[in-house]
Amino acid sequence: MKASLNWLKEYVDINLSPDELGDALTMAGLEVECIIKTEKNLNNIVVGKISSIKNHPNADKLSLCQVTTGECFYSIVCGAKNMRVGDKVALAMDGALLANGMKIKKTKIRGEPSEGMMCSEEELEIGEDSNGIMILDDDLELGMDIVSALNLNDHIFELNVTPNRPDCMSIIGIAREIAAITGKTLKIPKIEFKEGDERIDDLTSVEVQDIELCPRYSARLISGTAIGPSPFWMRRMLESVGIRPICNIVDITNFVLMEFGQPLHAFDFDLLSERRVVVKRANDNEIFTSLDGMKRTLSSDTLMICDGEKPIAIAGIMGGLNSEVKEDSSNILIESAYFNPTNIRKTSKEMGLQTESSYRFERGIDPEGAIRASNRATQLIVHLCGGNAVKGAIDIYPFPVPNKEIPLGIKKTNKVLGTSLKKDEIKRYLNSIELDVRGFNGGKMSVGVPSFRTDLDREIDLIEEVARLNGYDKIPSTTPMARVASTKMGSAQVLEKNVKDIFSLMGYYEVVNYSFISPASIAILNVSSDHKYKKYINIKNPLREDQSILRTTLIPGIFKTMQTNVFNNNLNLKLFEVGTVFYLKKEEKLPREKKMLSGLATGLRYGESWNLPGDEIDFFDLKGSLENLFKGLNIRDYNFLSAFDIPYLYPGKSSIITIENNDIGFLGEVRSEVLEGFGLSKAAYIFEIDFDLLLKHALSHKRISPLSKYPPIIRDIALIIDDNVQSKDIYDAIIGLNNNLIEDIQVFDVYKGEPIPFGKKSLAYRIKYQSYERTLTDKEVNALHERLISVLVDKVGAGIRE
Repeated sequence: MKASLNWLKEYVDINLSPDELGDALTMAGLEVECIIKTEKNLNNIVVGKISSIKNHPNADKLSLCQVTTGECFYSIVCGAKNMRVGDKVALAMDGALLANGMKIKKTKIRGEPSEGMMCSEEELEIGEDSNGIMILDDDLELGMDIVSALNLNDHIFELNVTPNRPDCMSIIGIAREIAAITGKTLKIPKIEFKEGDERIDDLTSVEVQDIELCPRYSARLISGTAIGPSPFWMRRMLESVGIRPICNIVDITNFVLMEFGQPLHAFDFDLLSERRVVVKRANDNEIFTSLDGMKRTLSSDTLMICDGEKPIAIAGIMGGLNSEVKEDSSNILIESAYFNPTNIRKTSKEMGLQTESSYRFERGIDPEGAIRASNRATQLIVHLCGGNAVKGAIDIYPFPVPNKEIPLGIKKTNKVLGTSLKKDEIKRYLNSIELDVRGFNGGKMSVGVPSFRTDLDREIDLIEEVARLNGYDKIPSTTPMARVASTKMGSAQVLEKNVKDIFSLMGYYEVVNYSFISPASIAILNVSSDHKYKKYINIKNPLREDQSILRTTLIPGIFKTMQTNVFNNNLNLKLFEVGTVFYLKKEEKLPREKKMLSGLATGLRYGESWNLPGDEIDFFDLKGSLENLFKGLNIRDYNFLSAFDIPYLYPGKSSIITIENNDIGFLGEVRSEVLEGFGLSKAAYIFEIDFDLLLKHALSHKRISPLSKYPPIIRDIALIIDDNVQSKDIYDAIIGLNNNLIEDIQVFDVYKGEPIPFGKKSLAYRIKYQSYERTLTDKEVNALHERLISVLVDKVGAGIRE
């Protein structure tokens, strides 16, 4: 909701600065999100009055004008024709700089002196009219600076009005709050106009067929109006709150909408068939063309305003092209109604159409404000459009909203707020927002609630009003008497934290994705119909198609995160996520939940750096990260077995992860067609592990071994083996010797090519021999090393590379 400070000052005296006013409104519960200062720099431009006009002796299309500022007269040569003697104008004098960059100076035009310029709205950049001189209101003071005269400097408040305060969706509603905060008096415009002798009942009628959707409908008729532009002050007010001026009739309905918060609609009365209005539901699949030129399909739940033959407006939302006010319109029917908020909200959402009117109707406007707003619009139309008000108004209101009266206890108010307010103080606060304190009995006051405060229903609502008007900052702060103790983390929580810490130390970033994914993201993985990923649970009322099922794997979410980063040129990624997945079990009513750990690596191993190689991340980087994880969790008996049947990973570049011969997950390089399905092209490596099984095998206590006091002996060995033999086979064969002198085994070289035969590869190992009890001899180590070579030859068919 936007509110102009200049407009607010029409209804309440404001002595606070804009910033102070913003703070005061926010503390009273109307959050001011920002204050925008609008400022015009128009120096040497003042209010002048044309005292004479005559033809230019040397130019047929120019005039010689004498313009006075009250103190001096200025000769002005002008080409416009819309001004008359006595008109007040914006006079730019010598030295003035217009918005378009033109500097005004004394000169001669066709031999006649011109000491300034009379300006149009466009030249001042305060409007779009460039067809002639801007004619000012006659009550402006001569010589007055044009910025001050037209209130061109302003402050626009953008307020976040909560849905329960529709009364603040108007300038007067906000002014009422300011008056209550500052102790000033709210000044409501006095509504007076003269009615003609002809009665409205003799000219038109209104029939409401659905009272539930339209509890109140009123109409007024104004004849003989002249359609044209609105006066500058009205256009300025509307523009300040973001509404585009159209013509005087439409502008007046918008002005009253913003002023009182009551939506109005103006119909060209001469276009209404049978000169009557019928309020009824639409027919299913009926087509209606709204004012924005869009053809809209209606349903039987849509409330329509119709004439004797056809629909002419979507109730509470937008009028139709077939009844809009045009340049030749003369007789105007003003609609002022109260529509069912729920129905308006539903219709607005179904049509994808929200207007200033629907925004207020769907929050619930004041049902008692319809006639007042209608009369205000009639007053302005009569005054500004030269119309004649037809006598009386039609008002269909069979079930008036009952008055609410709420008891408020003084002691309870102070107890809830922790204050010691007196009865008179509370009464003053409530009266300041137009609540009627009618009596006091037994420590309680009876409070009458006006119809525009639809949010006040209970005693606690009134207590809240007292709190905000007294000032939330005046409520005393007290410390609750409670014993505070931190909750001890369970073993699973401790281990989860350790997992996250280990990955973070390795340079991985944790991501958190939605538990809702798209079925299409599972289809991209190319898994079979009976795969566990396909046993997902559909959401009955999904917000979007791409969030229509509960995830059965973390992989689509982590690919989505990669996609977002790649699109933002973050190409070197290490990501991990700990999250819950959900599986459908037919024999169980509730889904099975399982916590999983997933990760992804892609891009450069070391990032972009001048002193590090630009190597790409590969399978072994991710495998090494998982080995670090297992070591950090004290998991020993883990293994990586080659996998060839994971449909979304390349065979030979993927592994099944086991711990104590139990499968707990997988890792590998993602197939290119799967990446393409997620809009990616860069090579990526992923893993996913059953987190619950991982924690089951993790040891919470580390065993510390002392360092050996005796020196190690190092032996290297280069083996030639078949391509299909894995390093793990060699490692297991060495460990199978069960010799405690073998302290460490490391692969330090892998080689293929000449002179290694085709189908073979060379693996070089460094074996560390060490005792914790004595110093080893070369003879002892040589014997053990020969035995190790013999075992490798027998177990894996290794040959020794010389």
